[in-house]
Amino acid sequence: MIQWSVYGRVVNGQDDANKHIKRLQATLPEEGSVRCMQITEKQYASILLLIGERSFQEKQVNASQMLLF
Repeated sequence: MIQWSVYGRVVNGQDDANKHIKRLQATLPEEGSVRCMQITEKQYASILLLIGERSFQEKQVNASQMLLF
């Protein structure tokens, strides 16, 4: 396991993603590990759900890119 939790955010293109990455960089904790991975909506849609159900937010996603942080 790389980390305990994953947070996601839908963004509208690379410029919007860069804006949020800069905001993250400005508020990093003094200790720990923070990673940022960008994936497209198509890549996100190909995730296999092995157990459970899609969340309400996942059902509502309709953007060209999702930013996970």
